[in-house]
Amino acid sequence: MINSLTNRREELFPGKIIEHKQEENKFYFSSANEVTLLVQVLTSRIIRFRYSPDGYFPPDFSYAIDPDFKPEPPKVEFTQKPDSFQLTTELVVCIIQKEGLQIKILDKSGNVINEDEKGYHWEYDLQTGNNTVKMSKWVQSGEHYYGLGDKSCNMNLRGRRLQNWGSDTYGYSRNSDPLYKSIPFYFGLHQKTAYGIFFDNTFRTYFDFAHERSNLTSFWAHGEEMNYYFFYGPGLTEVAEQYALLTGRSAMPPLWALGYQQCKWSYYPESTFKGIAREFRERQIPCDALYLDIDYMDGFRCFTWNKEYFPDPKRMISELAADGFKTVVIIDPGIKIDKNYRVYQEGFQNGYFCRRGDGPYMKGSVWPGLCHFPDYTHPVVREWWADLFEELITVDGVRGVWNDMNEPAVFEQGTFPDDVRFDYDGNPCSHRKAHNIYGMQMARATYMGVKKFCYPNRPLVITRSAFSGTQRFSSTWTGDNVASWDHLWMANIQCQRLSISGMSFVGSDIGGFIETPTGELYIRWLQLGIFHPFCRTHSSGDHGDQEPWSFGPEYTLLAKKFIELRYRLLPYIYTTFWQYVTFGTPMLRPLTFMAQDDTETYHRMAEFGLGDNFLICPITQAEVDGRWLYLPHGTWYYFWDNTIYIGGKEVWAQAPLDRIPFFIRAGSVVPFYPLMQYVGEKEITELTLNLYYTEGSFTSTLYDDGGDGYAYEKGIFTERKFIVTGTQVSLTVSQEIKGAFEPTYTTYKIILHGLPFGPETIRIDGEPLLLDTVVDPELDFEPESQNEKFPVIYVRRDFKTLNIQGIASDPMLPEPEMA
Repeated sequence: MINSLTNRREELFPGKIIEHKQEENKFYFSSANEVTLLVQVLTSRIIRFRYSPDGYFPPDFSYAIDPDFKPEPPKVEFTQKPDSFQLTTELVVCIIQKEGLQIKILDKSGNVINEDEKGYHWEYDLQTGNNTVKMSKWVQSGEHYYGLGDKSCNMNLRGRRLQNWGSDTYGYSRNSDPLYKSIPFYFGLHQKTAYGIFFDNTFRTYFDFAHERSNLTSFWAHGEEMNYYFFYGPGLTEVAEQYALLTGRSAMPPLWALGYQQCKWSYYPESTFKGIAREFRERQIPCDALYLDIDYMDGFRCFTWNKEYFPDPKRMISELAADGFKTVVIIDPGIKIDKNYRVYQEGFQNGYFCRRGDGPYMKGSVWPGLCHFPDYTHPVVREWWADLFEELITVDGVRGVWNDMNEPAVFEQGTFPDDVRFDYDGNPCSHRKAHNIYGMQMARATYMGVKKFCYPNRPLVITRSAFSGTQRFSSTWTGDNVASWDHLWMANIQCQRLSISGMSFVGSDIGGFIETPTGELYIRWLQLGIFHPFCRTHSSGDHGDQEPWSFGPEYTLLAKKFIELRYRLLPYIYTTFWQYVTFGTPMLRPLTFMAQDDTETYHRMAEFGLGDNFLICPITQAEVDGRWLYLPHGTWYYFWDNTIYIGGKEVWAQAPLDRIPFFIRAGSVVPFYPLMQYVGEKEITELTLNLYYTEGSFTSTLYDDGGDGYAYEKGIFTERKFIVTGTQVSLTVSQEIKGAFEPTYTTYKIILHGLPFGPETIRIDGEPLLLDTVVDPELDFEPESQNEKFPVIYVRRDFKTLNIQGIASDPMLPEPEMA
């Protein structure tokens, strides 16, 4: 006889609150049916909500939360009303309904920011023994949604249903879901006010942004807790910074890791690999890193070399290093089952591999054939894995490691079976819970090893799979894309979305990994890629060559031009990375993040900012010579010809194949390095500062710490602020300097763009500068300047005030474009 009740799925809800208590900044609310809600006020902007259906909370453990996140408990006012409890911080009011535990959060003006519909509810799953935990909330008037990491759909998520389950998605397409990474964090924006939600749950999670019902948004998971964090803005960027505060920030990378990098599946043998290096130097195309994919190994065994292809890796890598190249190698998680293979022997004998539910080691086929897979959720296994990098780095000289296939991917079956067991740092669980953090923990273990053996230099780690918090250990890229215009469009959106979701050190395979781009597509992709923090061309070996010179002389010159521009921009990009490390500020900023008060930006996605002062909009169609784009409010200079535009509207950017639409904010001071073939090729004795005139005042920042090592953590850095103040007849630049680092350059070469008057007198720290020291050279960084000439002033590095007085005259540049 079958009991029909066993197949019934029933939604369960909290009852009425009958008891409450407070422990410092933690508030517990218990219902008549034993449901308990823990509200933890972490800061005035961050509130945690944690639910237990039976009154018992499991150990409080999370891979996502930064162990260094230890905020001072904020001041909280607690009050009780007939039908609710109220928690009030400096910035928000949180109301907990006594009947049903629904939550409503308001700002101090009484505006509703976020409000539960059903709120927390759950179903018991007889098959797995887990609860399916659910949360539903009302959609506020005019609400829009952003974030969620690695998604290939439109930037604005309203109307979408998406899931997180890290997947090997070779050749994915627009709207493919899920992809490689699982970042359960999103932004809500309505009434020009932003908030964020981070659902800290590693099971397969789902998000419905007004898809099933237009007035509801919801998120749920097939196990673990309903445990989420609310972040108050009111700015989108402030939300992103609060999320980074909670889940952790990246460390400063070595400066060379922001240079151009070249990869292919695969470069071998040694003569081919070194031949690529020789081509870069002979053609004078800058490059800092070359990659070795899986064919460098002996039968795809990790931590080995194919001695037929690479007979003396140490010598080869040393010779490449002498010419400025850093060698980066791939390491996958699959360890070949081979009794004569040391890594396998150690893992097998010590029990370091993942086991099936009944005890035997899990087996799966990847590149080496049948493999076992390390359990990176065990701290001892992570230590073992880290130590495996010693020979690659300290003996052979490898400078970076690239983790692939770590979703984890398994041929034919997709990933591990559900019954595979994990230690989970002393909280044993199945693959259902550990799947989404497997790649993160592999990247963590790799980072431990690379950092340990690279010391005193900084490490570079790249991972394909990730969970929230992975930014503490690794950079990332968007996976196995395709050489198509559609994938160029996706690369732009994905990198922006990953950046605002905590992972700013991101890029795509320039030109596409699968198939071969045309020369035009490659150049358009490279134009976008030079503005991504991680800048690497990568391609599949059976689809043709994809080096910068592979498409003919015309395209080679264009590739050289844009890679050179990347190297000139390195001090600006490095400063932007420092802002990300220090404050959690996304490096790539969607247009909505740049102009939150302008509702015209809410559905736009092509335009994005890099740092404080750049706006870029890639060309993503073939055979076009420009595009319409939206400029945020303010005054902007078109980089290529210094045309001035007034923002707050659409403008046409003329962009034949030798241009990308690239604008610089008026008032900016943009630093340029001298041209180098690789980071550190030459000592920098003079730094160029491009100053873009503005009427009013604007501040720019320049950060430097030498580009490697850890002295910056002890205050050995320099942070320079340039305050630019302009009128119709004067320009003043003040410099404020903080930090103990002494750069190698002693002189600034200041190029003045858009000055509306002719200089009459110039003073440096009150002392007059002779007018014959002002020169009018050709603009030295090769935009199409139409032979315009600009005033140049040479000043000592540590000046405090530069003042230029003049007589009003016809502007040196065209009147602002009114479009």
